[in-house]
Amino acid sequence: MPVDPDGRFFEGGPPIKVDGGIAVRAQRGNIGSQWWSRRFVDILEEICPPGRLARGRSYARKGQVIDFSLTPGRVVGRVQGSRPEPYLVTLTIDAFDPPQWTRLTSDLAGQALFRAALLAGTMPHEIVEVFDAAELPLFPAQVGMVCSCPDWSVPCKHASAVLYVLAEAFDDDPFLVLAWRGRSRDELLDALRATPEPAEVIDPLAVDETALGDRLGDYYSPGISLSRLRERPARVTAPPELLLRALDAPKVKVRHIPLTDLLRPAYRDLERPD
Repeated sequence: MPVDPDGRFFEGGPPIKVDGGIAVRAQRGNIGSQWWSRRFVDILEEICPPGRLARGRSYARKGQVIDFSLTPGRVVGRVQGSRPEPYLVTLTIDAFDPPQWTRLTSDLAGQALFRAALLAGTMPHEIVEVFDAAELPLFPAQVGMVCSCPDWSVPCKHASAVLYVLAEAFDDDPFLVLAWRGRSRDELLDALRATPEPAEVIDPLAVDETALGDRLGDYYSPGISLSRLRERPARVTAPPELLLRALDAPKVKVRHIPLTDLLRPAYRDLERPD
């Protein structure tokens, strides 16, 4: 059995090529373009040795990940190595229980901007603060990794490959991040729709229209106490490719690449300043 100088197993030959495997689109540079997938990758690169992740990136770019499935707290994937039988990779995190999700859903529904963004199919960056305030972080600080390969180092390149494929899947569907924590897209959106909309926020700067002649005596006085002024919440904007997410993807491919994957970069370029 081949081992490296540190006594760890490694595959003695190149991996068997996979037809129809999941290859990440980012063949160079960073994997993951949305803020939520980049946050996940940043955490991985903080907790995992760089060399192990580099081999996993190579596998992810070659399409060695055959498939994967995601359920609350668990991702299971198959990765083809140099042996005929694919390796089985299992990634685990803590999924939140129903009472915790009830609290989180109430907190999210109570803020109109977050509620509107999620119902529109996107994830505002500030959502992380809602989870942190509930002491239920959205992104895991640790990920359990188990692989059926003989390499006992963590992560092995097979687990790393599944992690990077998962990160790019987050790009396409941010609700997978929430589903891994225990609440699917449909469950969350149904719960948000069933929650009464928050009361309309009163603009502290708004004043009733009054004839100038009636206000000459206190014209220069503030309409409300200055102590009531508050910083306005950050504006949440919809991503430029929101239309591609909202509509059913056409069954059209160009050189075996789905049409929506080709259009997505063009839509994102529209958002960039000239």
